[in-house]
Parts: sequence; C-alpha cells; structure tokens
Amino acid sequence: MTVNNYRITTWHLHFLGRKRPLWLLGTDYIPAMTQDSAALYNAYTSRDPRFDGVFYIGVTSTGIYCRPVCTAKTPKAANCRFFNSAESAEKANFRPCLRCRPELAPGNAPVDDASRIASLIAHRIEEGMLDDGAGLQKVAAHFGWSSRQIRRMVNKELGVSPIELVLTRRLLLAKQLLTETALPIIDVAYASGFSSVRRFNDAFSNRYGMPPSRFRKATDGAAVVTTALNSFTLQLTYRPPFDWLGMLQFLGARAMKGVELVHDDEYFRTVQLGNHTGWIHVRHAPKSRALLVELTHSLTPVLPALLGRLRHLFDLSARPDIITAQLAQDPLLAESVAQNPGLRVPGAFDGFELVVRAILGQQITVKAATTLAGRFADAFGDAIHTPHAGLTRLSPTPKRIAAAKPEEIAALGVTQARARSIVVLAEEMHSGRLKLEAGAPAEATIEQLIALPGIGPWTAQYIAMRALRWPDAFPKEDIALRKKLGGVSAARAEELSQAWRPWRSYATLHLWHALARQETSAAEV
Repeated sequence: MTVNNYRITTWHLHFLGRKRPLWLLGTDYIPAMTQDSAALYNAYTSRDPRFDGVFYIGVTSTGIYCRPVCTAKTPKAANCRFFNSAESAEKANFRPCLRCRPELAPGNAPVDDASRIASLIAHRIEEGMLDDGAGLQKVAAHFGWSSRQIRRMVNKELGVSPIELVLTRRLLLAKQLLTETALPIIDVAYASGFSSVRRFNDAFSNRYGMPPSRFRKATDGAAVVTTALNSFTLQLTYRPPFDWLGMLQFLGARAMKGVELVHDDEYFRTVQLGNHTGWIHVRHAPKSRALLVELTHSLTPVLPALLGRLRHLFDLSARPDIITAQLAQDPLLAESVAQNPGLRVPGAFDGFELVVRAILGQQITVKAATTLAGRFADAFGDAIHTPHAGLTRLSPTPKRIAAAKPEEIAALGVTQARARSIVVLAEEMHSGRLKLEAGAPAEATIEQLIALPGIGPWTAQYIAMRALRWPDAFPKEDIALRKKLGGVSAARAEELSQAWRPWRSYATLHLWHALARQETSAAEV
C-alpha cells in the first residue's frame, strides 16, 4: 500500500503498531542490503518526520550519522547502516551530522517494560547518578537490581554500556550548548556533566576529532542566543503535531500562583533543583518543531535534570501518530481526535507540587483550587526575585511541609482532613518512601497513594497520568468523564476504556476537552 506517495512496508506497519521491529530487540545495527534495511531505507528516503528519533543512518562513505529527516543528499542504500540509537552509531565510530543534528531528535515513547526501564535508567544517568563516584552500584540500588542487570538491560535496549551511554549523552548535550549558546567552554563542560575542563576537552576531541573551541567556530556557535545577560536559550524538539495552546490552557488553569505563569501563549515558572534555583521561560517555535527554553545561568549545573523534567511536563516524547491512529478508530473519540491534533497529556515538573494541587482541588472548582494553591505557595514557598511579574515564589518542598503543622495549612482555608493529608504526603516523600517521578512503577505507586489518608482512586490515577507519565492511567470514577460517556457507571467506563489501551491517559484528555467544548457552547447559547 502507499501513503503520502511512498510505500508502506510490513516493517512500517509492524512499527506503527504496538510491537517493536525485531531488529530493535538486541542488535546494534542492521547491515546494508537486507529486508529490514530496505524497509528502513524507504522510510529514510521519505523524510517522514514520524520516524525522527526512531532510528539513525550511518553513511559509510562519509563516516557521518543522520536523522531520518536530514535534508542532505540521500546516499546509496549500499552505503547506509541503520542504528536504533545515537549511542550505537557513535560506538560504531560515526560522527553526528552538523546539518540535522542528531542530538535534537525526539525520544521514543515507551512501548514495553524493557524499553521503559532502560529509558528511565538513561534519565537517571543523565541526572547525574554516576557523577559522584558511586557508579553503577548506586543506580542499581535505586532500582532494586544488580549492576549486572543494569548493564544487560541498557545494552540490550540501547546497544551500548551504561558508561558509554553517559559519555555520549554528555557529549551530545555539550554539542548542543556549543552550537546554540554563548556559554563559556568551562560552563559547557560542567553543565554537560564533566568534572573538569580537561576531561571534557579530551573526551570531545577523541570523539569528534577537534577541541570544543574549534567545533564552536566551525559551526558558527550561538545560533539561538537570548539577549538577556543572565540567561540562555535551548531547543527541545517534538514530533508534530503539537497542541501548544491546548497544553497552555490546561496548565494555565491549574498554575500555582507565584510559582507558575501562563501569559501571551508562553509558559513561565520558578525552579528549584537541589541547591540550585532560577526561572525558565518556554515558548513555541512551530516552524522548528521545537520549544525554545530560556533559563538562567544559575541552573546550568542541573541542566540535564531540568531538560528531562521539561520533556515530561510538555510530553515531548509522545508519538501522536501511533496514539491518534488507535484512538480515532473509536466513535466515542473520533471527533475529539480530529479536532485536537497533537493533544498531549500535561506532565508534572514537580510531583509533590502536583499532588498538593490535586488534594487542594478535591470537590471544589478548578478556580477555587488555584486560589488555595496560590495561598499555599505564598505561605510555605521561599521568595525568589525574577524579572517576570508574577514569578515570586519557589514551590514548597516536602521537607518544609513535613515540618509544618496541619493547623498552619488549615488556616489558609483548607479543611483539617486535607491539611493532614498534605502533611502525611510530605512526610512520605521527604523520607523517600514514596517517589512521584516519571517512570516509577504505576500500579505499586497507585497502591501506595491510595493507602494514604485523603487520596482515593481518582486522585491516584490522576497523579499516575501526570506525575508518573503513565500513558494508560484512567480515572474511571471521574463524574465528568462518565457523563461524556453517556452517564455510565464507573464499571461500564472501565469496560469502554479497554479499546483505548495503552493510551487511556490521552483518551481521558480527549473526553475532558470534548466536555469543556460542549459546556462552552451551551454557555454561549
């Protein structure tokens, strides 16, 4: 069959469904002139953006590897080698293309447990879990596995060892900083996770054949630089389409006053990661299929962790093509899917902040909950100075709230029961017994949440949807959702939702959007 003037092969259909192509299950690359390589070459020559970030092409005649959307002259099929990750391509001694810039390729949506876990490990590594000398033992202890299991899982899914993964991720981030910012080389080194400029220079020169300073000159550097003296701007790419306005509408209605702000179709918030504080400003660049993130220099030491959180917040690794193809088949969702192309599930920049907001919002309107959240931030969040009116507070931390008395929170207009719930939640998170972060085990975490006072199944599923980034969360008890489904019971809603798995989080957002449009139309009439 043909779509958009190119042939859709068995491999394409296999990939676009829920299964992964066999070549992704343990091999580093596909050699030329095989059935799989022919299918990949067809995808490459189509320049279809749906395949961006799914695989990479190494060209033996140039020694360079590219993204499937690269606009460079198409090489002969015999000269192409296909890889499932940038790390695998670099391990095979291919250099990243300066035109399509592989470090900007969007990430893959999780499609099975192994890839989800490997991606989670990669994210933890990016956040610096190997930087303090503890090595793989610390990563293994964090996940409850052995270091041998970690090595085997990462190597199987990504084609490289954890150490090779760390180095490649650091170098690709450094390459982006050298190209897009005017940061001094020393700041680029530390922001990328290197412990010294000497180590950075050696690693960069060994990998790319030139020192960082010469690389910056060769690429003209500072391609996207903000005019502010204390901030710089980076790109975060996504697979189109992207419903940016829908994302901002959702986040803006639930913003914690003083901490978050949506203004003129742009997003602002204060940031505290460890001992580092600052602010970010995010705007949409649809022609580049990217978000432009302006951030303060004070956040460069935690840059990998910050960028990871932003990818989760804006759901940048989603696969709208796969999700839409499945949800559009159901008549209950077809109209909403057509009217909301690129709908994403808003994540959470901070899990504790999200849960506090969810508890405050129980059985009251969104507007009333937003008012309470603003009072909460003003009372318990540290003050911060920013150039943006409305950004005045850091989000309250579990440590601060765990030391508070329920009466202090109740004084803000919160019921005693919910005040106690917030304190207990803070104690659980501050102790480390409860982790609300992307990729955490959904079912086990939901059970933990429901066991806490004041958190029921609906709230737990909502938290899983946003804070845990679980694509199959479904708050079947939601009254508005059941109303949209025809006034059905929770049990019937669960039955109807089976056709949407594993994308029930996205189906839920579609149903909420459709109901909001109906209510708006009725009000206008």
